[in-house]
Amino acid sequence: MAYLITGATGLVGKQIVKRCEEQNIVVHYLTTSKNKIQTTDTYKGFFWDPNKGYIDKKAFEGVSTIIHLAGANVAKRWTTSYKQQIVESRIKPTNLLKKVLLENEHTISQFISASAIGIYKDSLVEFHSENSRCLGDDFLANVVKDWEAAVDEIADLGIAVAKLRIGVVLDEKEGALPKMIKPIKMYIGAVFGKGTQWQSWIHVNDLALMFLFVAKEKLTGVYNAVAPNAVTQNKLIKSCASVLSRPLWLPNIPKFVLQLMLGEMSVILLGSQRVDSSKIQEEGFLFEFPSLRKALLFLFRKEKNFRI
Repeated sequence: MAYLITGATGLVGKQIVKRCEEQNIVVHYLTTSKNKIQTTDTYKGFFWDPNKGYIDKKAFEGVSTIIHLAGANVAKRWTTSYKQQIVESRIKPTNLLKKVLLENEHTISQFISASAIGIYKDSLVEFHSENSRCLGDDFLANVVKDWEAAVDEIADLGIAVAKLRIGVVLDEKEGALPKMIKPIKMYIGAVFGKGTQWQSWIHVNDLALMFLFVAKEKLTGVYNAVAPNAVTQNKLIKSCASVLSRPLWLPNIPKFVLQLMLGEMSVILLGSQRVDSSKIQEEGFLFEFPSLRKALLFLFRKEKNFRI
């Protein structure tokens, strides 16, 4: 059997594909760009257009599990039109997958979807488990609520559904980390806001393996996809500076400055979610990178100047 992956060419998707190759799992992937379609014995691309409701149904042939990662990047300026794109890029593809699965014979038994810890309320004191009732009411939280609701409808088809609420993904080349360390490398790094806000993070390798663990173990329900040890924004930036052997001499960037620069999107830097990962660990998942310093040392191992 094969896995069908949406968002396979993104940050997390590429790592999942790599791990599938290591485990001899055939990957089918959906792409909105015909130029990105490749076909090998173990990696096969298929075209889809969620906005037009089109999908190449051959993508489902021989597939047992769908790993659903598709969604527009939230780390771009939130204009009114882009906010709509953030929402639609999550809801439309999910609804299209449901429609195709409902109307056609298939071999899909499992649907694993990305989600986000942005669903949890901004708090310095709450420790959010998957059962937390302390949910946010801002734009990101509402996006995640609608996204998860759309995913939950897949279960109505008799398909096992799991959702991974992902924290800040640490990768050396893509995502949030390169943007964080760029000013640090230039000796102009600084902490955002007061620095007391919690940052629940996960190494990209652990996240990819967690998706495959959920698939292998046939898990259902919600799981927090974060490392066991959340840190404050202050600790995150200082740890990056320490590993890179760079000083932090500038004062914290005040909240109002970030709000002026980024508007509503400043919540990405100023929001605080301390999230519990014990549920997935109790299922038997082992983190390769449970501590921030170990993760950073691995990611920056090619840097010439870092301290172990």
